[in-house]
Amino acid sequence: MQVSNKAAHLIGSEIIKLAGEINALKAQGKDILNLTIGDFDPAVFPLPQALSEGIQAAYRAGETNYPPADGIAPLRAAIAQWYADALQLPCNPNTEVLVAGGGRPLIYAIYQAWVNPGEHVVYPVPSWNNNHYTYLVGGTPVELEALPENGFMPTPEQVLPTLETASLLALCSPLNPTGTVFTADGLGALCDAVLEENRRRANSGRRPVLVLYDQIYWTLTGDDTAHVHPVGLRPEMKEFTVYVDGISKSFAATGVRVGWSVGPAPLIAKMKTLLGHLGAWAPKPEQVAVARYLGTPQADQDVRVIQKASLDRLLALHAGFQALKAEGFPVDSIAPQGAIYLSVRVDLPDATARLLNDAGIALVPFGAFGAPATSPWFRLSVGTLHRTDIEPLLHRLRSLFA
Repeated sequence: MQVSNKAAHLIGSEIIKLAGEINALKAQGKDILNLTIGDFDPAVFPLPQALSEGIQAAYRAGETNYPPADGIAPLRAAIAQWYADALQLPCNPNTEVLVAGGGRPLIYAIYQAWVNPGEHVVYPVPSWNNNHYTYLVGGTPVELEALPENGFMPTPEQVLPTLETASLLALCSPLNPTGTVFTADGLGALCDAVLEENRRRANSGRRPVLVLYDQIYWTLTGDDTAHVHPVGLRPEMKEFTVYVDGISKSFAATGVRVGWSVGPAPLIAKMKTLLGHLGAWAPKPEQVAVARYLGTPQADQDVRVIQKASLDRLLALHAGFQALKAEGFPVDSIAPQGAIYLSVRVDLPDATARLLNDAGIALVPFGAFGAPATSPWFRLSVGTLHRTDIEPLLHRLRSLFA
């Protein structure tokens, strides 16, 4: 059977492929510490009780018909209010907010609504799925290899030469897979460059560069780390920035599937039309519950619990890797700044296979996120990690080098 050319050349998720290998080993009775998936084990990070009860109450109340294509009005209003209060990011809930079934359909809609075939999409590597979305819309990838000395965040010096031909600049902070963030100076310089480029384009009638800013991990930044975003640093970026966010990481609610975009009204309108054809809305009971929960004192308390628990694990693992490094083992890590990820270096031949088969540790190589296949860096996710698993994990790693 001959599928379309696009489908024939579509590459599946590298993480899902690795998950298949892990499951096969588990089926053979192998004890695997699986730290690959950017998800939460409900036994470790349970869904907040107030949110869970709100969802169940909405089902019992019969809130089970189709929601509006852009999300129910109370939820859009709650998002707008939360952004105004917490991020100093004003937006019109009627025209600049779009709700969907998680962040993925929204990112896809942004690419489809903005990028024409052949146009340049600029993004750092490692980063999550930008290579696949660029392929799906027929864009031309412009990949910027980010370096560990910069926390794997793209620098203004890397981005500036690409802006003249760019259609979309895809950024994420805190970054998946690295758990690192933009500084105000770094992101501010990028915003200044985008604004300057767009002023030039306005004079020549060209479409502007659009910034896609994925901040779905923003509530999980470290205690001493400030989350920064384009409009917060440069208010005039509002015309050129579309945000992606949701409850999946903030509230350990990956399976609840409520996400949103905030951005320029003309773009949001076209994204709404596109996702309306796909039927990619979030379930209405979940929307009703999130509308009542978001921005409440209980929600603020719940996200703080999740942030504290994830940060505690990240810091303990970072300390463990640094202790191994001090003993002369070929490992390293970057101090965590946000999300549920730690960037770790394991400098071994065939490190992914050795970690999995010899030590029973499953990590995702940065090569799965577009970095060179030879990169010795890995993403370590703590969403499924019990606190008591940390010492055994470090012991297994030490044994690997024995």
